[in-house]
Amino acid sequence: MDQTAKKMSAAKAALEFIENGVVLGVGTGSTVNCFIEFLPSLSDKIDAVVSSSNESTRRLIAAGFKVVPFREVGDLDIYVDGADEATKHRQLIKGGGGALTREKILATASRKFVCMVDDSKLVGMLGRFPLPIEVLPMAQSYVARQVIKLRGTPVWRENFVTDNGNHILDVSNLSIANPPELETRLNQIPGVICNGIFAQRPADILLISGDDGVRRIGA
Repeated sequence: MDQTAKKMSAAKAALEFIENGVVLGVGTGSTVNCFIEFLPSLSDKIDAVVSSSNESTRRLIAAGFKVVPFREVGDLDIYVDGADEATKHRQLIKGGGGALTREKILATASRKFVCMVDDSKLVGMLGRFPLPIEVLPMAQSYVARQVIKLRGTPVWRENFVTDNGNHILDVSNLSIANPPELETRLNQIPGVICNGIFAQRPADILLISGDDGVRRIGA
C-alpha cells in the first residue's frame, strides 16, 4: 500500500468518531485533506466546523461546509488532525504545514483529539522530523540563538509566512527525550508564539495506517 492509500485509510478510519450533533475541529495537512474529502457524507451529523488554517477553510467551503470562527463556539467535541511524527505515547510533532499554533489551540480546546498518521510517522523518540517553532519576525534571530544554546540547529523557513503573520524556524538535532519539558522550555523563550511539540496535550486516539490496515492507540 502506497503512502497516499495509507493516508486515505487513516482518514476514513477517523470518520467513525464523528457523532451526531458534534462541533468539529479540522486540522491541516495532506491526511486532513483526505479526511475533508470524505466529510460531506457525514454533514448531517455536524453542527459546526472550525478550521485550523486558511487552506483547510478553503477546502471545507469547497466541500459544502460553513466554517465558523473559533471564537463563536465553546470547546470542540472532537478535533481531527494529522502529524509529522508520533510516538506510542501519542505525543506528536506537528507544524510541517505551518499551522501549529492554531492547531494547538484547537487540540487543547477539544474534548477528544484524534490524530491520523501513516506508519512512516511512528517513531521511538520525537526529533527526526525538524521541529517547527512559530516566532514573531522581530525575534527570529534572538530565538534562533537561544535554540542553538539548546544544541538545536534552526533554519528559517524562507518565503513562508503563517496565517498569523509570523515566521517559522525548523529546528534539527534537538534531543527530545522529555517532550513535555522541552515544549514548556521553548515556549518560555520571548518571541516564541508556539512550538510543534504536542505533549502537554497529546492525542487521545492515534490512528496508524499500515499495510495491514489501521491500528488504534488510545481510548
